[in-house]
Amino acid sequence: MRIGAVFPQTEAGKDSGAIKDYAQAVESMDLDHILAFDHILGANTRSRPEWKGTYQLKDSFYEPLVLFGYIAGITKKIELATGVIILPQRQTALVAKQAATVDLLSNGRLRLGVGIGWNSVEYEALGENFTNRGKRSEEQVELLKALWSEESITFEGKYHRITDAGLNPLPFKKSIPIWFGGAHELVLKRIAKIGDGWMVVGKPDDSNKIIIDKLTGYLKEENRSIDDIGIESVISLKGLSDKDIEKEISDWSELGATHFSVNTMNNGMQFPDDHIKAISKFLEIIRA
Repeated sequence: MRIGAVFPQTEAGKDSGAIKDYAQAVESMDLDHILAFDHILGANTRSRPEWKGTYQLKDSFYEPLVLFGYIAGITKKIELATGVIILPQRQTALVAKQAATVDLLSNGRLRLGVGIGWNSVEYEALGENFTNRGKRSEEQVELLKALWSEESITFEGKYHRITDAGLNPLPFKKSIPIWFGGAHELVLKRIAKIGDGWMVVGKPDDSNKIIIDKLTGYLKEENRSIDDIGIESVISLKGLSDKDIEKEISDWSELGATHFSVNTMNNGMQFPDDHIKAISKFLEIIRA
């Protein structure tokens, strides 16, 4: 299994030197990747007392692709994974350009996790349609792959039109791995059809076993197998004992996970030192 760390967005502060220390420390521990969550705008809960979203105005976030442009320049080998970019609230050609730039400048270290999101506030502000985001995302992935692999394309879809144009420069290998987040039936079918991996939410329990079984079936329908894709879980340290960590990793391994990321966010830690220490202790547990 490949091991990564979730970049602690909400606690990273405003010190670029601290972010540098964190990224270089994570790389020096021989972790395989840094995973960054995505959140563009925070809703002001003063005007929305009924708000139940995961994040709000008070939560600090760096834009993942811009963040990875910085981290790419201060690291040498660690993979940079988005988990997940909310793709349908962004212009597809611009995402293609940003991702290709990060991938090229990092010598092919970008892994693009994508999802459709839950936050209508962001869609409104970015001028994109919240109600058809799922349908648009599949076409977006098709267009991303075409833009990354060909010097010039002509594309006529339901939501996109490009006439004899392309990116320059192209990504490092003229492709970037695309992983999907989410567990809806339609998402599983997209993974089976066009995905390189699945970013799973939750615990290694019976419900996720059922989902993996479904995904295995959909892959078979596309003449693929579960071994053709990666599966990444996130293990949040908050409230877990050492034995809990060991069991969760063991259970995920049995379910077929190929990657996991340790999440130190929202655990009352100071950035970067406490997070680095927590990751180091986590590695001691699993490597024992």
